[in-house]
Amino acid sequence: MVQKSHEDYTLGQAFVVGAGNAFDVVWKNIQGFKKIFSGQVRADKALSGPFEIADMYGSHWDWLNFWSLTGLLSMALAFMNLLPIPALDGGHALFLLFEIITGRPPSEKFMERAQQVGTVILLGLMVFVLGNGLFKKLF
Repeated sequence: MVQKSHEDYTLGQAFVVGAGNAFDVVWKNIQGFKKIFSGQVRADKALSGPFEIADMYGSHWDWLNFWSLTGLLSMALAFMNLLPIPALDGGHALFLLFEIITGRPPSEKFMERAQQVGTVILLGLMVFVLGNGLFKKLF
C-alpha cells in the first residue's frame, strides 16, 4: 500500500492543486502512449483493464484511495475519449474539423465506414486488455 500524506487546502488552493493533478494524469497518459508507440514499453505491460483496476482499489475500503483512483480513472478516460478514433468524441471532432476546413461534411458512406473501423479498434483494444488481464490472473 502506498503511504499517503494529508495536507489541508483552502477552496481556491484545492481547485488549483486538483486541476494540476488532473492534467498531470493526462500528461502522463500522453507520455505513456508515446512510449508504447515508440516501442520503449510493451503494451501488455502498460495497459490495465478491469482486473488490474479492481486490484488497485484493494480489498478493504479506503476513502482516500477510492476517490484518488476514481479521479485518476476519470481523467484517463477523458483522455482516451479525445483520441482521434472515429467512434469516440475525438473522432467526431476530427470530422467537424474536416467540415470546417472543406466546407462540406464527409460523405455518409465514409462516416459509416469510419465508425465501423473505430468500433473494431475499440473492440480489439477491449479484447486485448481483458485477455491480457485474464492471462495475468491465471498464469
